[in-house]
Amino acid sequence: MKNINLNLALWQQVLLAMVLGTVAGLVLGADALVLKPLGTAYINAIRMLVIPLVFFSLILSITSLGQGKGLGRIASKTVGLFLLTALIASLIGLGVGTAFQFETGQNLVAAQVTEKVIPPVSQVLVDLIPANPIAAMAQGQVLPVMLFAILLGLALRNIGEKGAAMLSVVRSGADMMFEVTRLVLLFTPVGVFGLIAWVVGTYGLEMLLPLGKFILAIYVGCLLHMGLTYGGLVHFFSSMKVTDYFKAIFPVQLVAFSTCSSYASLPASYKAVTEDLKVSKDYAGFVLPLGSTINMDGCGGIYPAIAAIFIASLYGIELQFIDYLLIVGTATLASLGTAGVPGTALVMLTVTLSVVGLPLEGIAFIAAIDRIIDMARTTTNVTGDTMVALVIAEQEGLLTDPLTTEDLKDDSAYTKALSETAVSCDIRS
Repeated sequence: MKNINLNLALWQQVLLAMVLGTVAGLVLGADALVLKPLGTAYINAIRMLVIPLVFFSLILSITSLGQGKGLGRIASKTVGLFLLTALIASLIGLGVGTAFQFETGQNLVAAQVTEKVIPPVSQVLVDLIPANPIAAMAQGQVLPVMLFAILLGLALRNIGEKGAAMLSVVRSGADMMFEVTRLVLLFTPVGVFGLIAWVVGTYGLEMLLPLGKFILAIYVGCLLHMGLTYGGLVHFFSSMKVTDYFKAIFPVQLVAFSTCSSYASLPASYKAVTEDLKVSKDYAGFVLPLGSTINMDGCGGIYPAIAAIFIASLYGIELQFIDYLLIVGTATLASLGTAGVPGTALVMLTVTLSVVGLPLEGIAFIAAIDRIIDMARTTTNVTGDTMVALVIAEQEGLLTDPLTTEDLKDDSAYTKALSETAVSCDIRS
């Protein structure tokens, strides 16, 4: 008799945990409250990660913009376009999330929700500047910490070799937090099991029914962004027909959709960008690995915006205009702050919920279906990488004739780009 392989991918473990949690909640009823500490401990672990993770990785990302081939006008335009599409993605996410009008039938904590005090915009801007950065970290104030990290990153980049020792510390700190994040995410199934069991046991199975509508909203948002934003930029800023562009990158989208990994899509992206979109090898070797880490329109723009609206509806919390502004700003800035982080979508959502003041426990409701929405998120991310490569290359005169297969095999930039990235599923998203 053959041995049965019980090794499951993390997304499969989370899905199984949700099923088991649902069963446990139905069986135990109100007694499922004893399982809630499992979820609470997991949420606390996620909270523990956010500040040091964003702090170290954002400093490192800012300093990296001034190194190697990334220095100069082309790099600035590339990063600028990535950030512009991230801004548009978050706006589309807000629009789609609002249009879908999520309703759950009952609120999770309706009796405990108090009316939010809405600060004036001037106060929000003042609060961005931390009078005491250490206190801001201790209090979990994400936006002031992000601003402080950006300033430190700019300072380190400007002082050059004088900051080499500190930069080494920051790099080690970022690597350390990446590993801690990976370890914490391994316990996601346990946390999901505890929270789902408690919710189903306390509030009933009907609380899980709106997930289908949430999935549809994510796919609609991603399709709109790829068609309108990416298609529009290709139409107005390149000589290629939009239909030809999407036809050229369709194989790349299939790889991204099936693997849920921007890094695993790099070989297909490079081939399509250099052979079909006619982007030079040197620029492709720069923009694609860069895009695989900082371009997160799917998991950093559309996803947290829609998820924040969905989770707010779960808890009966009405978002105000200032909340929407904070969601847009956070999603755009944090696209650099969580670059290359394992489980980026979860980290981005945690940061967004923290800034707006929404309960992090709501993450458990969508964690089990993460794989389904991850396919749309990653496809959007990778499509954005190829679009930026085409648009900037044409604007900067970096287009060439299509390359041959032999050219691809011998390309040193391509080989270097792949060697510096881990080709494995679910690393970024």
